[in-house]
Parts: sequence; structure tokens; C-alpha cells
Amino acid sequence: MEWLYLVIGIAVVALAAVVGLVTSRGRRTPPEVPPGGGTDVLAPPTEAPTQVPTDTPTETPTETPTEAPVAEPVAPPLDRPEGTRSRLVRLRERLAGSQGGFGRGLLALLSRDRLDEDTWESIEDVLLTADIGVAPTQQVVDNLRTRLRVDGGAAADARTVLREELVALVDPDMDRRLQVSGADGKPGVVLVVGVNGAGKTTTVGKIARILVAEERSVTLGAADTFRAAAVDQLATWGERVGVEVVRGAEGSDPASVAFEAVRTGVEQQVDTVIVDTAGRLQNKQGLMDELGKVKRVIEKQAEVTEVLLVLDATTGQNGLIQARVFREAVDVTGIVLTKLDGSAKGGIVVAVQRELGVPVKLVGLGEGPDDLAPFSAEAFVDALLG
Repeated sequence: MEWLYLVIGIAVVALAAVVGLVTSRGRRTPPEVPPGGGTDVLAPPTEAPTQVPTDTPTETPTETPTEAPVAEPVAPPLDRPEGTRSRLVRLRERLAGSQGGFGRGLLALLSRDRLDEDTWESIEDVLLTADIGVAPTQQVVDNLRTRLRVDGGAAADARTVLREELVALVDPDMDRRLQVSGADGKPGVVLVVGVNGAGKTTTVGKIARILVAEERSVTLGAADTFRAAAVDQLATWGERVGVEVVRGAEGSDPASVAFEAVRTGVEQQVDTVIVDTAGRLQNKQGLMDELGKVKRVIEKQAEVTEVLLVLDATTGQNGLIQARVFREAVDVTGIVLTKLDGSAKGGIVVAVQRELGVPVKLVGLGEGPDDLAPFSAEAFVDALLG
């Protein structure tokens, strides 16, 4: 029996040892988890990363292509037209350069010690060559003869007398203001007429620049629908200064385009609408009918406040023939003389005013966008005399 008790005791001791070992293992303290927790609480290794076996394919990350931003179209900057004062100064200088020979020639003749008949005939020739016309030339010569007979034509007096006679001939008392304002809140309407090649469409664009420089709102009507180039040219002029151009299909009715331009001007309450017209002279009756229709249609919405006839100063007497035709077709209220530079034909100012009985209101002396300015009798004569 004793050996039985011994075996049982050894077994009990062994069992107690095993239980203690298991209990100590179950109480192992877990590692601390940093705030925020997560499944992976180990810091990234500081050693070099494990190399990937060479036989394992690797994927190269590809960037998702991004579309380039679409640039918004940038409107071209608008031109800043010159003011009236700077135009007059520059154009006076150009006129003096191109027409100075006319004035200097007259002064040289009048400054001679003796004014005989040959001298007076030479003076007449100079005046006639300048396209002043026969009747005005005779008037100036007679007045000069009378006024210079007393003192014999001293140089200082000759210049003063000649200036006064030429200014009187050009007529400084004519009203040369552009009628660009309407009544009753409606826009003024300027109808521009003239033959093709005289600079009519260019003049419309230049007038728009003058008005924009004076801070007036403008709408242009491209009613010369038989010349696509004229319509495109006018559109370019409008874009330069931010002026809307109303245009129609090529060959469409000019009166309908003019009507639409004025209607647009009335609706938008602009200050002035300028309408470019066709300049065909092949059939005088057809021209008269067309211009008359354009004016009648326009005046259903607003009064035509100005009708400007554009003439090329270099055409001389042909310009007078054109003036007569347009005077019969429409009531011309003012004249624009273009291309007066590079020509000793300044006398056309006098001739055309006498022919039509209306004033020269604007004069152009170059191809630049601002080479158009209001006409002044005194400034014109001063430039002629240098």
C-alpha cells in the first residue's frame, strides 16, 4: 500500500507543476499599441527594402493623362483713336508739305517788283492748275489787282492780301459741323455716298473712329452689298474700335440692310448710325432710284441727319461731274475730300463747294486710320501758304 501512496503523491506534484507553467504563459503582457491603432503597429523598416526576385514581373505605375486646359479666346485690344486736336496738327503739316508749292508759287509771283500782265497771267495759270475753277480764279485775280495796285505788292502785304482772298474764297462762314445727333432720343443717321474707289468705305470707318474718340456709341450699316470686299473691310474697321457692323448676304437689297442697321441703332439707343452705300455710276437713273429708296426706308425709323458725298481730290473736274450726279440722286449736305495729299489740286475745295453749294466738312490726307479731320478754311489756307 505504501508504494501506491508514493506513486499518487508523485503524480499530484507533477500535475501541479504543469498547471503552473500553463498559467504563467497565459498571462504574457501584450505589446503596447500606439494611439490610433491599426492592424500594423510596426514602424517601417529603416534597412534597405528586400529585393524583389528578378523573375517576378513588376508593374510600372502609369500616370493618368490630364487634358490641357482649353484657352479662352482673347479678344484683340481695341484701338484708341486720336483726338481732333492731334489730327488737325498732323494733317496741317501734311497739307503744307503736299500743297506748299501752290502757295509758294503764288507768293513768288505777287512779290515781284513789277506786277505786269505776264505776271497776272501766270497767277491765273497757277490758280487754274490747282482746280479752283475759271470763275473763282477770275474773282481772286481781280481782287488782288485792286488791293495790290496802291503799294505795288510789297512781300508782307502780298502774303496778307492773298491769305485773306483765299480764305474768303473757301468761305469760312459755311457750317461745317457734322450732324450726327438725332431728335426724340433716336440716333443720328449719316448716309455716306460716292463712287467706288474714292475711299467711301474707308471714310465710313474713319468717321466711326472720330465719333468713338469723342465717346459716342456707333453702329455701322454695310449696305454696299454688291462688293463683298467692302463689307469685310467695314467689318474690320468696326472690330478695331468695338463698333457693331450690321451686314446682309452678298447681293441682298441695300435698303433692307440700311433698315436693319437703323433698327438696331434705335433698339440699342446708340448715338449715331453710319450707312455705307453702293457707288455704281453705270446707270444714273438706277443710282438715283437706289439711293432714294435707301433714304426713304431709313426715314421710316429715324431721320437722315447727314448725307456725305465722298470725292477723290485727285480726280479734278471728274469729281465735279460725280458731284452733280449725286446731287440729283440725293440731298447732299456735306463733302468729304479724300487723297488730298500728294496732289497740288487743293482748289477742288473751292470748285466743289461752288458746284453743290454745300461745305467740305472732312478732309483726308493719308492712308492711316486717323488721317481724317474736320475741315477748317483758315487752317487749309495757312497750310497752302506754308
